[in-house]
Amino acid sequence: MVANDNQSFEALTLALGGEIFAIDANCVHEILDMIPQTDVPGAEPFVGSLINVRGKVVPLSDLRIKFGMELTPPTIDTRIVVVEIPLGGESTVVGLLADKVYEVTTIGGASIEETPDIGMRWRPDFIKGIGKRGSDFIVIPDIVRIFTAD
Repeated sequence: MVANDNQSFEALTLALGGEIFAIDANCVHEILDMIPQTDVPGAEPFVGSLINVRGKVVPLSDLRIKFGMELTPPTIDTRIVVVEIPLGGESTVVGLLADKVYEVTTIGGASIEETPDIGMRWRPDFIKGIGKRGSDFIVIPDIVRIFTAD
């Protein structure tokens, strides 16, 4: 992601494994408290369960697995962020586990920098960029790439 003012966007900020992440607010459908999940044997580990969202079966993803973070049990702050993303030419609804949801905020394009190639514990192609807000860094994941990468 190249930094410029044209790339400002409204983002939902959330906590995941001690880091702050930002997801484009336009793709967020709703935010849910923890609801019952059904495990799916043989599914990809990071999409290992299903939830029922308003009568629709939705895969639930724990991005901590994809990012190699420590898995932690849900807490009172754990939320499911239901997003719609374009996959394979169609829109797909997916639930993302978040340790905590903060707020919707504007992330200015000028404050977004490319992901450093050195020292990141995640695959750089999973990250669109790193936003800065005061002394905080905000990881901007590429949700589509996370679900389509090998």
